[in-house]
Amino acid sequence: MSRFAASLHWICVTAWVGGLWAIGYLAAPALFHHLPDRALAGTLAGHLFAYLAYAGLACGLYLIVYRLAAVGLSAFRQGFFWIVILMLVLTFAGQFGVQPLLSALRQQALPRQVMESLFRDRFAMWHGVASVLFLLQSLLGLGLVLLQRRVI
Repeated sequence: MSRFAASLHWICVTAWVGGLWAIGYLAAPALFHHLPDRALAGTLAGHLFAYLAYAGLACGLYLIVYRLAAVGLSAFRQGFFWIVILMLVLTFAGQFGVQPLLSALRQQALPRQVMESLFRDRFAMWHGVASVLFLLQSLLGLGLVLLQRRVI
């Protein structure tokens, strides 16, 4: 594999995992702390999480393709490979499974904010599911970082 491809591999790990931790545990909480309008903070955080999901899908797909090209079918015996697969599944489930449900609940609540509507409990439950998916993804990302010394 070329040096560029190997470098891009580690850039993808860094960008994806760094983005998870920076947006999820720094930027989003800062939005809720500093913006007086929680609905606006939630909207902005939702956009950040969506951008992160698409970046994560791109990075994850590159990591899978790179691993398969670099080591062939022995990639299937690497923990790194399976962590990336799990992170992709969690990203996909969050972005295309849970987020559309949250958006639909927000729309159904209009003209009120969802947390001031009859949909508050359902929204809170699905938001909790999204939070658990994100937590699992960020912990798996930590595993990718810790495995860096033992792969390729």
